Amino acid sequence: MKLRILVLINAAAVAVTLSAVNYYFQHSWYNVALTFFITIITSFLVFYYLIEKYVYSKIKLIYKLIHNLKLGRDLRDALGEHVSADPINDVETEVKEWAKEKKSEIDELRKQEKFRRDFLSNISHEFKTPLFAIQGYIEALQDDDFEDKDMAKQFLAKAAKNVDRLSYLIKDLDEISKLESGEIPINLTRFKINDLIKEVFESLELKARQHNIKLIFKQKYDEPILVNADREKIRQVLVNLIDNSFKYGNEGGNTSVSLFELHDQVLVEVTDDGIGIEEKFLPRLFERFFRTDTSRSRQIGGSGLGLAIVKHIIEAHEQTINVRSTEGLGSTFGFTLQRSKQTLHLPNIPNLKS
Repeated sequence: MKLRILVLINAAAVAVTLSAVNYYFQHSWYNVALTFFITIITSFLVFYYLIEKYVYSKIKLIYKLIHNLKLGRDLRDALGEHVSADPINDVETEVKEWAKEKKSEIDELRKQEKFRRDFLSNISHEFKTPLFAIQGYIEALQDDDFEDKDMAKQFLAKAAKNVDRLSYLIKDLDEISKLESGEIPINLTRFKINDLIKEVFESLELKARQHNIKLIFKQKYDEPILVNADREKIRQVLVNLIDNSFKYGNEGGNTSVSLFELHDQVLVEVTDDGIGIEEKFLPRLFERFFRTDTSRSRQIGGSGLGLAIVKHIIEAHEQTINVRSTEGLGSTFGFTLQRSKQTLHLPNIPNLKS
């Protein structure tokens, strides 16, 4: 409501009250009308001056401060000073919106704080496990003074295995931090996704045999499908997803890769028939160090960052990744890539002269 209307309503209320009192005592409509007009004019001027000086100007100042804080310095300088025509209503709206924004920011900060605490707890646990193991093997070797050479070789081999685990963890942490900060650039190239999948299958063939898992890439995908992406980063995505299917797949099972051509994207799906994932764990599956089965995860190794790295790589391509799974039946990880239009090569047609 504008200031003049607000002041006029208050002045009219005072004028009506005084006019009613005047009529009660004098019973003269002339005096009532005269009282009404004098009172409403006087009250309007007095109220307007007092409210403008002591209330309205303060509200306008508060509104300007809130409005400028919301805009930010750069935008404020570009737009210049802004004065609302109705700051009383606008300041209420601005305060509500600002409070809502700040509440969202506080909620987000609380989530980040919880994530930071969980991350520090997880990373300390991930480092502590191999470090304690290495420390135990070294102390055992020192106590034995290398008298039992066979035991010493076994302990050194186990210590080396834990050192490798630490190296993988540090490497993955470094990579994921660089992906988050944008330090690792995405070099987009045009390539055949079919050929890349076949290359990844060849590189993981030995590991698939060790896990007694069959890799399947159907012949119908021999027709070249071109995508625009960072070839080496997508290779890493495929390796991580397929390797993940080995870790959580059933012995004698299958891991298959499927391609689906969409309008301007290509959907790549990696499917296994392993142990599957409980539905309640699916939203957290791409979190760093998140494990659905801690005991089994410790046995099969890994840094616990593989799926988080996959998610960051796909999001760096401005694409999406999802997972669907049924416990006891298997899981399917699907991600999209930008489809590249194939160049149409026309045969050379000789000019025909009549």
